[in-house]
Amino acid sequence: MTPSIHHPQDSIDLKEAIIAFALAILAALMIKLPALFGIDLDHNEEFYIQNLSFFVLPFPAIYFAWQRNLGFRTLALLAAIFVITLLITTLYPLLKGDDSIVLLAIHLPIILWMAVGVAYTSGHWNRSYNRMNFIRFSGEFFIYYVLIGLGGGVLTGFMGLIFGTIGIDIEPFFESWLLPCGASGAVLIAAWLVETRNNLSGNFAPVLARLFSPLFAIMLILFLGTLVWSGGSLIMERNILITFDMLLVVVLGLCLYSISARNTDDSAGLFDVVQVILVISALLADAAALWGISERIADFGFTQNRIAALGLNMILLVNLAWSAVLYIRFISGTSSFAPVEKWQTGYLDVYVAWAVIVVILFPPLFGFT
Repeated sequence: MTPSIHHPQDSIDLKEAIIAFALAILAALMIKLPALFGIDLDHNEEFYIQNLSFFVLPFPAIYFAWQRNLGFRTLALLAAIFVITLLITTLYPLLKGDDSIVLLAIHLPIILWMAVGVAYTSGHWNRSYNRMNFIRFSGEFFIYYVLIGLGGGVLTGFMGLIFGTIGIDIEPFFESWLLPCGASGAVLIAAWLVETRNNLSGNFAPVLARLFSPLFAIMLILFLGTLVWSGGSLIMERNILITFDMLLVVVLGLCLYSISARNTDDSAGLFDVVQVILVISALLADAAALWGISERIADFGFTQNRIAALGLNMILLVNLAWSAVLYIRFISGTSSFAPVEKWQTGYLDVYVAWAVIVVILFPPLFGFT
């Protein structure tokens, strides 16, 4: 008898997700609001250090207040905590460079995080059981926030490298927008992920794959659009080829872990559309990389590195192309999701076979150089 395979339940509340991401966007934009009044991050570090908590922490409190449907008294208490602390920190005559600013920056988040705890516990903060639940939530929140930060670092690294192939430096955009806005918005996303994790899977990887799949899709779409707009000129040196291949492998990893977080019997949903967009974007990026490899071979001839890159990209191209076909069939209702899973898991043997070829055949073919 074939053993049954358990798939985690796939039940994201769409309305809750929309609210969470909308609040995350508001938190991300809030950090840039002072710049409209001439208070930029580069020249007003102490202002941001002193007030950072007010830009970020009201939003998870608002999220839990909405999710728990808090009553007027609890809402009034939350509003009082934020307003009073804002007035105190604004009206206190703190001197520039004063140690009080540093102490305030360290201790203010503790007060406001407890306000988030009041919202999280539906206003029943005085109960020991609820406080312990919030402590557990805080621990998981920290883990998710760190993992999101690490994933964001990987995403940013890939973004800088692939945009560098068309001569675009994203460092100013990264420093002024991506880093501060991403760090602010991730607070709300981490809180939402902790709340929804048990509905998706008991493991971190599938949940993070679902978070970063649309982000990688957006990055690839922006890159492809910029590539076309700039005239389609790629600087495909060896390190760039390696980066492209790593990026495509990451995309396939996101697909695999996303597949592991859904039930094959469930009908197609919004996230499946996101997966199709991601796969097609990666397919087009792979085609661009293959074009660059072909040009490099035409100009400088064959080497084992170029043949290895060519072979890997062809393998990735086939995987992505058929994955896109299977996903489109599933979304259109002409097929189930099972062929998508079977194709992705079965294709792992192809990668192993190619690795065997490179390890065993390439050294004698190229003179062990």
